[in-house]
Amino acid sequence: MTLNLDLSGRTALITGSGQGVGHGLARTFAEAGAEVLVNDLRAERAEEVAAAIRAAGGAARAVPFDVTDYAAVSAAVADAGPVDILVNNAGNAGPDGFGTRGRFADSEPAGWEPFLRVNLYGVLHCTRAALPGMEQRGWGRIITIVSDAARTGDAFGAAYGASKAGAAALTRSVALESGRHGVTANNIALGTMRTPMTEPLWAEPDAPQAKAILSGYAIRRPGVADDLAALAVVLAGEQGSWITGQTIPVNGGYSFAL
Repeated sequence: MTLNLDLSGRTALITGSGQGVGHGLARTFAEAGAEVLVNDLRAERAEEVAAAIRAAGGAARAVPFDVTDYAAVSAAVADAGPVDILVNNAGNAGPDGFGTRGRFADSEPAGWEPFLRVNLYGVLHCTRAALPGMEQRGWGRIITIVSDAARTGDAFGAAYGASKAGAAALTRSVALESGRHGVTANNIALGTMRTPMTEPLWAEPDAPQAKAILSGYAIRRPGVADDLAALAVVLAGEQGSWITGQTIPVNGGYSFAL
């Protein structure tokens, strides 16, 4: 068998790809030959990433919209043309990048809402907008970036974990419903990632907070976009055509899957 990671002729919408993990995914998908629709809430970030991809010889368009606004999502997907691959990457982990920490018994609904709107409803909106076209064309790939909190729970981050678990469950339901139409749907569950939001933590690797976070990881470093990008390309291509409904951890050994 020849390993083929070529995505030429495919169009991939990657939400939240103006920075961080999404930026890395956008770059890798473009290198694999896909035309990348770079989404971000901020138009200038989306255009900056799209321009960098084009400058490197790839194909990319900026498609800024707010994933929490279903009307805006639907309009953007319709205007963009056929979406073959959807990567639900946009997420809200709280202002410090690790979720709002606190006991659920002390929380209030207002504090749950930001996580649910982006991490669950954002995935619902984008999937609903892209899925019918995939089914009609008889081919599609949906990849949702979740968190290990969706698999194991998250003490002192219950609303965040619940929002990610809901998105993961949506993926499994879509896999069951849409497999007969040539559509696969999978989750990639991440551990702690190195992103612009979390960068201050890693400036001093021996700092107590960084050491405490990484002490639970078999591989004692935070993840980076390249750690999951190749797996995402496999799931998005022809060689991932018999993988669906799965949640695959990419987490440095923070937790294991059977």
